[in-house]
Amino acid sequence: MTTAAPLLDGSAPLRAIKNMVLAIADTDATVLLRGESGVGKEVIARAIHEASTRRGHSFIKVNCAALPAELLESELFGHEKGAFTGAHRRKLGRFEYATHGTMYLDEIGELPVALQPKLLHVLQDFEFFRVGGHEPLAADVRIIAATNRNLEVAMQQGQFREDLFYRLNVVTISLPALRERRGDTPLLAEHFLAKYAESLGERVIAPEALDRLVGYEWPGNVRELENVIQRAMVMAASGVILPEHLPIGPVSAAAAVGTDASLEDIIEKKMHECVRGLRGHPSANLHSLMVGLVEKPLLRAVMRETKGNQVRAAQILGINRNTLRKKLKEHGIDPDVA
Repeated sequence: MTTAAPLLDGSAPLRAIKNMVLAIADTDATVLLRGESGVGKEVIARAIHEASTRRGHSFIKVNCAALPAELLESELFGHEKGAFTGAHRRKLGRFEYATHGTMYLDEIGELPVALQPKLLHVLQDFEFFRVGGHEPLAADVRIIAATNRNLEVAMQQGQFREDLFYRLNVVTISLPALRERRGDTPLLAEHFLAKYAESLGERVIAPEALDRLVGYEWPGNVRELENVIQRAMVMAASGVILPEHLPIGPVSAAAAVGTDASLEDIIEKKMHECVRGLRGHPSANLHSLMVGLVEKPLLRAVMRETKGNQVRAAQILGINRNTLRKKLKEHGIDPDVA
């Protein structure tokens, strides 16, 4: 697990996954990796392979969504000469190339229904036939499959065989989205900085930029983070990655609260930024300005939570209704659209 090990030493969910990888690595149990696109399913598949006794043999990846059914069958199982028009010579399939190693079937949920019985045959009887062939070939291979689809729904819709699902689902590893383990973002960012340092030069991430990385929602998960870091390294000619080098959208306030920092720490940091920005302006009423910056979003949040009910809002805030009305007016907040 030399490549993946540092990445699996981060958050508690990843450490649990690492323990699972080590527990199953030396078995031939079929593994089903589940999670959103870009969460790192292939990284886990390779970690299982590298930790197993099969690590000295091939790790073969096949994307089940990349080819039409007729080509995918030949890609997986190979074909004999003359099996179909254009088959001028025998072709070995991926299962043969993966002998004694690991076969990684990515996007297994997209495997055509017509091919599902043939994969099931491999899992049940440990053999397969080349297209146009009549002699069974032994399948000495560990199978790891991955999907971002809800296979249970696919089964209900007749798009995925139930018996194949249970053959694949011997061991399931579910990978959480990056937004659900924000504490891993700095570790991953450092990993990608090291990965591209030789080709792009060494870079460091400024604290403000790291805050943005941790607070971002990452709809593309780890894959998107890697792309962002790589681009930022190209743009940061000075050697320091700044917030303006990050091609990402707005940071979620809720995400910031979800990090290891306390809400008080986050507010204090933002206050410090404001105070620093107002240095040299002695006429600024810092107290009123800071109170306003905190009070306005608090009022808006409470009004949203109570759906504009001023009586309930005043109770939550611990003030009387007249005071609430006055403050709403001071901050220009319409209670009906807050």
